[in-house]
Amino acid sequence: MGHLISGKSHLVPLIDRLNRYPIGLVDHQKLREILSLLFSEEEAFIASRFPLAEATLEEMALATGMAPGELLPKLERMAEKGLVMDLPCGEATYWLLMPGLIGFFEFTFMKKRTDLPMAEVARLMREYLHEVRPGQAEEFFGSKTQLTRALPYEDKIPASSQVTSWEDARRIVAAADFGAAGLCFCRHQKEHLGQNCAKGAPVENICIALGSGARFLVRRGFMKQKSTGELLAILDEARRYNLTHVTDNIREEPSFICNCCSCCCELMAGVQQGFDDGIAKAPFLAEVDAEACVLCGKCLEACNVRCIEADNDRRTAMVDGRLCLGCGACIDTCPKNALRLVDRPRKGETPRTRARLFSRILWEKGRLMPFVVAGIKRQVRRLAKRVGTSGLG
Repeated sequence: MGHLISGKSHLVPLIDRLNRYPIGLVDHQKLREILSLLFSEEEAFIASRFPLAEATLEEMALATGMAPGELLPKLERMAEKGLVMDLPCGEATYWLLMPGLIGFFEFTFMKKRTDLPMAEVARLMREYLHEVRPGQAEEFFGSKTQLTRALPYEDKIPASSQVTSWEDARRIVAAADFGAAGLCFCRHQKEHLGQNCAKGAPVENICIALGSGARFLVRRGFMKQKSTGELLAILDEARRYNLTHVTDNIREEPSFICNCCSCCCELMAGVQQGFDDGIAKAPFLAEVDAEACVLCGKCLEACNVRCIEADNDRRTAMVDGRLCLGCGACIDTCPKNALRLVDRPRKGETPRTRARLFSRILWEKGRLMPFVVAGIKRQVRRLAKRVGTSGLG
């Protein structure tokens, strides 16, 4: 994919490497401009040499031909920029190349940075994500299995229904061993474009990260650690602005909860652009009581995927079930209590782990085999190293 566009040819190996992830980056001149701002030429080379899994400093030194002492400060700098993630494990540290989405595109706007022309980066990212068609939107939203899913407001769930722990934002937060919060990538990017959230939703202290990813983001200054109580208060704050909770499309140990609006969020924009199943849906649907509805329009404004329309002939609101995420963000806006969540007739299956999620997407895109081969090679190398260390070989 990376060989057809002239200019900045040193980025071709990096783009090819990034396109081995479940969500790649479609090559385009605007992408190359973005990458040339985020990566130095040397950093692009280092990134292109990353294996598909995490690697030790010694493994990366072998892959790049650099001495460990020379390579380490470069990896540290890349981690500070959110291009790679460092993962301390006992006495060892592993390094992992971040994907573009969800990854270093978002991390770029999760700090207030002075080392980049942020307005230019914001403009390029916006144009790349929205104007290159067909292109990146199809790459992100085009799989049968989606990377993210919506969470329902738990107090709006029908009394006759049961919600599992992985469908409840508050229980996801409570179960995490570490949590953090920080800037909303989407709204911060919009600020650099001279635009503000139409709902007035906060930019700071509104998006949540959990687990090992949150530890990295705190360690590198992208977020601040928060207590469980503080994170639950953020969820409450998000609901005051009728935001939609979105998390990983997995059952075990989701790594983030974003609080999304219709005007800023790139995920919500995907659904509005025609990717009806661009976000995996909660197992509920919004339903309108036509007799109680007075068509005040408040639910139309609140819906973050614009799935509610006005039926002027019947003087009632109508919900498009193909688009509705089942989040419940619209319900409290109705002055006549004419909205409620009901069970969705057909419910999707949520992958258990991140590995299964990625495997599904890779399979659907015909990219699974390189991951399988890379995993086998990695196990063989690690086994050979252990055997050599023990003196048995």
